[in-house]
Amino acid sequence: MEPDELYTLRAQYYLGHYTLSLQEAKATARRPLSNDLKIEREEFQLRSMLALKQFDKVIDSASDISPDAHNNHHLNLISTHPSIHSSTGTKAIGVRAKYDSPSTPEATRADLLSELQALASDPSTTPTAQLIAAQTFLAHGEMTKEALQAVHAGTTMEHLALTVQIYLRMDRLDLAQQSLMKMKQMDEEAVLAQLCHCHIAIYQGSSQALDAVHIVTSLTEQYGSCIMLLNMAAVACMASGQYAEAEVHLMDAMAEDKDDANVDEDSNVDVDTLINLIVCFQHQGKVKDIGLVIDRIKRSHPNHTFVQGLLRVEGAFERESVKYKVAA
Repeated sequence: MEPDELYTLRAQYYLGHYTLSLQEAKATARRPLSNDLKIEREEFQLRSMLALKQFDKVIDSASDISPDAHNNHHLNLISTHPSIHSSTGTKAIGVRAKYDSPSTPEATRADLLSELQALASDPSTTPTAQLIAAQTFLAHGEMTKEALQAVHAGTTMEHLALTVQIYLRMDRLDLAQQSLMKMKQMDEEAVLAQLCHCHIAIYQGSSQALDAVHIVTSLTEQYGSCIMLLNMAAVACMASGQYAEAEVHLMDAMAEDKDDANVDEDSNVDVDTLINLIVCFQHQGKVKDIGLVIDRIKRSHPNHTFVQGLLRVEGAFERESVKYKVAA
């Protein structure tokens, strides 16, 4: 079997080591690769930049990569003769960058979602375009059905991994387990298969949560600590009732986030860490701390589905409370 030249690149990206994945992309650029692997490397490079919130760079780079582009000097890793298939995947990544960019007007995001739907359903689409579309639909918060339609065929390991998350969101543990079984048949030791095993173990509650803790510990020892693994460890601890241990992991994640040169004090703090902190504090009865974190997440991620849902509930409560207000 030929060695997988992009194994480390994929693993670093899946685990949230986006800076390391960019470094690995540079390293693999010097190796002889097939055209398909070159395209995949280019896409992972753009996806890593997107995860680091380098929206303008991704938008510019994705627009440079087109079937008619023959000389692209913006990114030294992008091939100078990209194919139509490369353009489809990178175009979807560029659309996602526009969707996530804080400079994009809210009204424009609906058009971007429609563009992704068209890309995902196009007969000449690629697995990357379908994946990016599905991830964006889930981030939007009200398009779970459309997300599943984009990846339900499970043509790649990443598609199967996303179906696991979608099925768990739909409370279909049986279907999630079927997707995980397919992943393990493809490569039981793959990072994505191990992460999905964690998702399912956590979903099953305290009886299986310790399995997730052990897997996360193993991945951390192999690839190093990162915000995503710290959050997964925290959620696994909460599922098993270990809230103090969960808080330690989340505080470590906050510290890593603060040390990241790409993250400022407030506007780009990891939203998953903040949401998990709210849940952790709630279980520990730390009401004052909950209020502080909620205020912070409202400032830093005002358009996030969690914040929007919270605002709807608060608005409903205020409207109802007026009915029972006692005149002074």
